[in-house]
Amino acid sequence: MSKASVETLDRHLGQRVREYRQRNQLTIADVAQLAGLSPGMLSKIENGQATASLDSLVRIANALGVSMSALFKHYGAPGGSARLVKAGEGMEVVRRGTAKGHTYHLLAYDQGPRKRFEPFLISMDDASEVFPTFEHDGVEFIHMLSGRLEYRHGDATYLLEPGDSLTFEGSVPHGPERILEVPIRFLTVIVYDTPAGD
Repeated sequence: MSKASVETLDRHLGQRVREYRQRNQLTIADVAQLAGLSPGMLSKIENGQATASLDSLVRIANALGVSMSALFKHYGAPGGSARLVKAGEGMEVVRRGTAKGHTYHLLAYDQGPRKRFEPFLISMDDASEVFPTFEHDGVEFIHMLSGRLEYRHGDATYLLEPGDSLTFEGSVPHGPERILEVPIRFLTVIVYDTPAGD
């Protein structure tokens, strides 16, 4: 184990000891006495400045009334990789064949060379617009938020109203057929069978 990982474990254990001590409204002196350690040593353990022996950790856990596993809980768990896009901050994307009054906002930026999915918020405000037909890999999911729209997939059309959802194969020609009521807002998520770029 590298020095860096040992230091990370020391900090993790120290934070857990402090968390349980404060939760139980105990002072450093209280826990040190119960664990048979000096207050100075316990303080160093809490601050990640000293490596506690296994025996010391057992005694500290007993003093805090928790199991040893509680002190190691979440250690080594993968870091969060969530990506937040705040309202109105989605990147505006121009899709082939779209014109004024039809906007796509990309709501997540899938990192890496290959995209696994693409979620968009699509807005349509022009009832007279003619829309192109799209074809792409993967499966597409649409959920209507507002407005009314006839949506074509292959040789079938579907009436989409607020709260409706539609899922279909992206390789079949599809796209808006007729706008019935504006403004239209819908979420669409394209999930690729294999990451785009393969």
